Amino acid sequence: MRYVPARLRFTIPSILFLVLPTLAVGQQQSYVRPLVNEPVDESQRIVLKGNTHALARPQFEIGSAPPDLPMERMLLVLKRSTEQETALSKLLDDQQDKSSRDYHRWLSPEQFGQRFGPADSDIQAVTSWLQGHGFAIASVSKGRTTIEFSGTAAQVREAFHTAIRRYSVNGINHWANANDPAIPVALASVVAGVHSLHNFYKRPQLVFSGEKVRATVLPGTPPQVSFADGTHALAPADYGVIYNINPALTSGINGQGQTIAVVARSNLFNGGQDISEFRSTFQLCCGNLNIVLNGADPGDLGGGEEAEATLDATWSGALAPSATVDFVVSAGTNSTDGIFLSEIYIIDNNLAPVMTESFGGCETGVTNAEAQSISSLAEQAAAQGITYILSSGDSGAEGCDNPNTQTLAQRPVSVNVLAATPSTLAVGGTQFNENGHNSTYWNGTNGAGNGSAKSYIPENVLNKIFT
Repeated sequence: MRYVPARLRFTIPSILFLVLPTLAVGQQQSYVRPLVNEPVDESQRIVLKGNTHALARPQFEIGSAPPDLPMERMLLVLKRSTEQETALSKLLDDQQDKSSRDYHRWLSPEQFGQRFGPADSDIQAVTSWLQGHGFAIASVSKGRTTIEFSGTAAQVREAFHTAIRRYSVNGINHWANANDPAIPVALASVVAGVHSLHNFYKRPQLVFSGEKVRATVLPGTPPQVSFADGTHALAPADYGVIYNINPALTSGINGQGQTIAVVARSNLFNGGQDISEFRSTFQLCCGNLNIVLNGADPGDLGGGEEAEATLDATWSGALAPSATVDFVVSAGTNSTDGIFLSEIYIIDNNLAPVMTESFGGCETGVTNAEAQSISSLAEQAAAQGITYILSSGDSGAEGCDNPNTQTLAQRPVSVNVLAATPSTLAVGGTQFNENGHNSTYWNGTNGAGNGSAKSYIPENVLNKIFT
């Protein structure tokens, strides 16, 4: 298993970073073998098997999509040649091998695309085919892993020979292709498929407990917060004590000059007001929060979407308080989950040396093109020196079920597909276990920064404690 620490070393997992300098890489003028070597014949087609969503079933179908249904920001997934796959695997190993000349020699997105993307003639053949069916080409990614294009349900049916239909699952309506798409045989060597032709989105990984706790807030600078029932809420100052981060912070390893990119599809409440108040309450200095809109603003989607967005933007900078947090927001469409658009934006613009994401979905529930796209993009991030961090979630064994309604697993065991690649780092949750000795680990009153922890606290693996 390849673990990629990328452009940084960290004091504790996924939080506190000291980024290593990126070394310059000379321009590689290597020859890329074209894979499209015959005319595109629409009558000669191949079905891309395994590219219908698992929930696009006849029993859930409630109707056909109107022909003019917008199918915006679709992502055509591009393949690498066998030679490129071998070369990329070697590069990723060499970038982590101190004895190699490529050790920590990260590529730019353009360099990655030149070395590991399709040939120019292949790109031209694919884009010409798409445009011939009336699709609008937005961009070919710099890393040449995807082509973004838009159209309608009618154009999808005509080009890919699959109908878009409406499905209702657990009371929620979705659009999805009803059968596996087909493409001309001539393009099969360079096209894996469309990342998705549906809007069955990945879920935020947090779970609400539903338990209400009464808090007392005393005004002041900062205000003092306490809980009548003895509950201990974690402040950044507590993490500093529990995980022995304070020595690093006091020595100046605090994120200064570094950037953390957060993957999101919901905007924040009131322009990030909650994050500003959090930083003020806990006296965090001196990082900035930048909200980066990648396309249309989806607004604040509320509920778990807003909560996950707020948590990620807040805690990404809480323990690296001087780091800049780039919160990248992409609206989902009828065909593409916004989180993937945010991932591509971050990676293809080399936005930050650290990328964090708290969404997930079952590996068994994605299409082949989605799985290939997820893996390919993670490999690109690794080659660029980006540490790609994922949350494994709060749902335990029933992660493949609806975590808000199921308490026992009903579906097969499966991992978070976003973490099912050696090029990402998935971090799981734990539950503190004071074993009835709260006073051993917690002070009765808050200290500096509203912290009250005394020392490290024993932990148990989180296994759906919220039921």
